[in-house]
Amino acid sequence: MKKYGFLFLLMLFICPLGAQETAQVSADTAAGMAETVPAASVDPAERNRMLYSLGFLLGDNLKRQLILDNEDDYKALSQGMRDSLLNKQSQTTLDDYKPQIIEKYRQDAQTISQRREAEQKKFLEDFSKEKGVKVLDNGVMIKLAKKGKGRTANTNSTVTVNYEGKLIDGTKFDSSYDRNEPFTAPLSGVIACWSKAFQQLRPASKATVVCPAETAYGSRPVGVIPPNSVLVFEVEVLDIDND
Repeated sequence: MKKYGFLFLLMLFICPLGAQETAQVSADTAAGMAETVPAASVDPAERNRMLYSLGFLLGDNLKRQLILDNEDDYKALSQGMRDSLLNKQSQTTLDDYKPQIIEKYRQDAQTISQRREAEQKKFLEDFSKEKGVKVLDNGVMIKLAKKGKGRTANTNSTVTVNYEGKLIDGTKFDSSYDRNEPFTAPLSGVIACWSKAFQQLRPASKATVVCPAETAYGSRPVGVIPPNSVLVFEVEVLDIDND
């Protein structure tokens, strides 16, 4: 019997404007953890590394939502965060600036979306011109690195593959290699890109498969994958079961 795997996609989601109930849950969870982990057992250096990592992830999330143009922007933002974390008095009347904050999020989201759309369009155009790329009728692109042998899959086939999935900026969102476990699934149960692409591949073949957003998750965010994302997979076909 074949073992079926799943694409495990994890996301750190940070709401930019509040979510007090979530914050309360987080505080309660932290309090519960504090009761179970003695303070003396926490290595200060390790705690600093953990908090640095948290800060880095917070910054990474913010830069996906906001456009910060220069060093002064970074200084002002970090000073506001520092004052808040240290329970200092705000240097501004916060309510006066809430409309501007909301408008900045709106404008930046629109600009970031437009930039991403242009970048992804260019990526698809450039990749389609590379030597050896085959463009399928739904826009999926395949570039073979190794041809493989045997029968190709059909819509009723089950495939076993190793793969690594990335966004066009190189961000890795999933990998069977990292889990040390191949992924097995029926082609009727995977994204349209995979279903179409694997009908072009043979056992032992290796390829780069590029999935336009509409053949992957479309406008739906999945884990660390933003809405309307082009996905790039490095795949290795281990087995095709046509029975």
